[in-house]
Amino acid sequence: MMKAQVLDWWRARSVREQRLLLAMFALLAVTILWLGIYRPMQDALSSARERHQEAVVRLGEIRAGAAAVRGVKATGLPGPLLAVVSQSASEAGFANAAVAPQGDRRVTISIPSARPGPFFAWIAALEARGIIVERLSARANADPTLAIDATLTGGA
Repeated sequence: MMKAQVLDWWRARSVREQRLLLAMFALLAVTILWLGIYRPMQDALSSARERHQEAVVRLGEIRAGAAAVRGVKATGLPGPLLAVVSQSASEAGFANAAVAPQGDRRVTISIPSARPGPFFAWIAALEARGIIVERLSARANADPTLAIDATLTGGA
């Protein structure tokens, strides 16, 4: 019975009114989809990105702290400076780091993209192990990362 009443009501409208009502219902559906689905999904995605960025920073700090604790226990470097810095960079999450020797007690390191928090936590961990930053150059990338070039010295 309800369906028949709606059909009778619809047929009682002029063609112009029917078109206007269809346009109104279409706009209402778009508005409901926009405010009910799209915007909440965008807000959730943005929140997830922020939480992920915070987690990456915390992970770098924790890894650097753990490396610092291991470094305090060691009396010296466990091997050549090149190997120590390469392994430490890999453990800290800088797999894209290019480490090159500059003699026995000096290396250069180049990282094209590193988040500042984890990078400086890693540098602090290296300093706790007796590896000193001789020169450091950091440039901002288009994203929230830095391009790093540094010279490190250390070892007895």
